[in-house]
Amino acid sequence: MQETRLDIARIRAARRVIDPVFLGTPLYRCEALEPGLGCAVSIKLETANPVRSFKGRGTEVVASLLAERGPRAVVCASAGNLGQALAWSGRGRGLEVTVVASRFATVAKLDRIRALGARLELVDGDHELARERAAAIARYEGIRLVEDSLDLETCEGAATIGLELVEALGQAELTEPAELTEATELTEPTEPTELAGTARPFDAVLIALGGGALATGVGHVLKALAPGVEVICVQPSGAPAMTRSWHARRVVTTDSTDTIADGVAGRYPIPAVLDDLLLVADDAVLVREASIVAGMRMLHDHAGLVVEPSAALGIAAILENRDRFAGRHVVTVVCGSNVDADAYRRWVGGAPSAGHDDCLTD
Repeated sequence: MQETRLDIARIRAARRVIDPVFLGTPLYRCEALEPGLGCAVSIKLETANPVRSFKGRGTEVVASLLAERGPRAVVCASAGNLGQALAWSGRGRGLEVTVVASRFATVAKLDRIRALGARLELVDGDHELARERAAAIARYEGIRLVEDSLDLETCEGAATIGLELVEALGQAELTEPAELTEATELTEPTEPTELAGTARPFDAVLIALGGGALATGVGHVLKALAPGVEVICVQPSGAPAMTRSWHARRVVTTDSTDTIADGVAGRYPIPAVLDDLLLVADDAVLVREASIVAGMRMLHDHAGLVVEPSAALGIAAILENRDRFAGRHVVTVVCGSNVDADAYRRWVGGAPSAGHDDCLTD
């Protein structure tokens, strides 16, 4: 595999500093989903933690480094999940955390950021405007700017999910470079994750694609240690910038986004992240809003999971291309469950109301 910015030894070392509450997350086959999808499906559940998303893996790495030798103040832009995670990780290490978000972000996410002790600044615009404001704060106050997906800590923290997937496959020892053996012995604090209730190994992993930290992190590990597993990134059609960029092999921006999946609704892909993604992703696909809602309903009805729209992208991808996945065993990373209760009830609680038909149109 060609070199990305990520490093397997650093990813393994990250597990020493990530709070165990974020590690060793459940990975299990969900047979109740399978009749409706036509393939074997396993869930990698990243919501059973204090911030209800995978983001804590990356912010734990960021905060641990800052606590050791960096500035004691930090700022980030967030659609909600990164902000919660950075607030949680920073609070435990005595860091001053500022989060910049759109005032149109999910209220539940904003409330949790405040509750975790972070200073919250809202902007009258989308996530890209929040990114600009966070960068300005960092320059003016001379504090650390955390840029999700650009900062390697966010990618390599997320990449620890990939290590757990590889351990479940039992392939790490077969493909791991010899020079990493010593690092492996020194930096493995958790027991290997077992894939419960499955009859055969998985051959594809579906990953929500937004800024790219999750996709590049997990994808890097899989391509390095389990190259036979297909890495498929999934993004909403209403926020297609990174997927269009992947297919064009150059940065493609969009003027706006229109999706309920706010956690992946970026407009300006980061060139360095795209370069990494081009090396580790086998495909990037777009899905409709109706499929996202249907995926949320399926995860609720058949897996007992309340998830945010971004976490249902993998199921949406299967629903839209059943022939591609028929007879295969697919893992979907359920990446977050921070969702507004009223909106969730509108989307998932039976038929949508007339006032929200737009959520179910192509």
